[in-house]
Amino acid sequence: MKLATKKNTSKDGQLVVVSKDLSRAIAVAHIAATLQQALDEWDVKAPLLHEVYLALCADTLPESFAFEPAQCHSPLPRAFQWADGSAYVNHVELVRKARGAEMPESFWTEPLMYQGGSDDFLGPQDDIVFAQDNWGIDFEGEVAVVTSDVPMGTSSADAGKHIRLLMLVNDVSLRGLIPAELAKGFGFFQSKPSSAFSPLAVTPDELGDNWREHKVHLPLVSHYNQTLFGKPNAGQDMTFDFSQLVAHAAKTRNLGSGTIIGSGTVSNKQGTGWGSSIADGGVGYSCIAELRMIETIRDGQASTPFMAFGDIIKIEMLDENGLSIFGAIEQQVSKL
Repeated sequence: MKLATKKNTSKDGQLVVVSKDLSRAIAVAHIAATLQQALDEWDVKAPLLHEVYLALCADTLPESFAFEPAQCHSPLPRAFQWADGSAYVNHVELVRKARGAEMPESFWTEPLMYQGGSDDFLGPQDDIVFAQDNWGIDFEGEVAVVTSDVPMGTSSADAGKHIRLLMLVNDVSLRGLIPAELAKGFGFFQSKPSSAFSPLAVTPDELGDNWREHKVHLPLVSHYNQTLFGKPNAGQDMTFDFSQLVAHAAKTRNLGSGTIIGSGTVSNKQGTGWGSSIADGGVGYSCIAELRMIETIRDGQASTPFMAFGDIIKIEMLDENGLSIFGAIEQQVSKL
């Protein structure tokens, strides 16, 4: 099924069920007022929500209304936990190579992960707002899962059973602030502002055979200023699957229901090289930084600028029939 959160006067919005073709939606306050409430009682609420979903898809609910992604929060407007991994080691290797840093061997055997700010997510069509645009503003296209309660010490063999929903992510990064911040040895904070998620959170069965091995085997499509920028396959070159990422996050702590775990920037190695742009016949990239890394490795310096005021990024994933699965993240950079 497909779930969204409609904006209203509350910070957590109103849970709605959305039809498979994204044309209709219906409020379900009699089942759960918010997505977090549904997740907290998932075993009880999910079957009831699924019944509504089937009726909505069969067009038997006259009280339904037209679905408008622009009126949506991220499915969880705020969450108790947002932890972002870096499952595509090709991306990590590229970034480090371009700045002349060695990559430890452990990066291939244990995922990187940081704890992001989760109190104020952006809506899927909300502007990305900053006071200035010289901080190296970059988009990062990712996939994320939402979990049920995950007990501390859950193994990767069992962690997949706790995955309830999937979403897309724009994990906004301020590349110009990252080096100095990491040099302090305490991790990201100012350089990782609010992220945005797709209008829809969907249950894994919505992906059919494209959800296997705890990976999404479909291209993640990014258009930057209306031009195709990337379409790497999210199931390819994913060194750590979502069960491994969830288990990693739960190694030393319990994870509460509604925890969001991100994949990190989707990145394909594309054969024996580092990857290539759409213009050069490759699958492109899910962030500007990777293109700049390729330029640095190839030419000695980057030539593609980061985002500026007025730039627009659109991120979505399509099924085999070309229909949007999660709805699109579509955001413009604007001045505070």
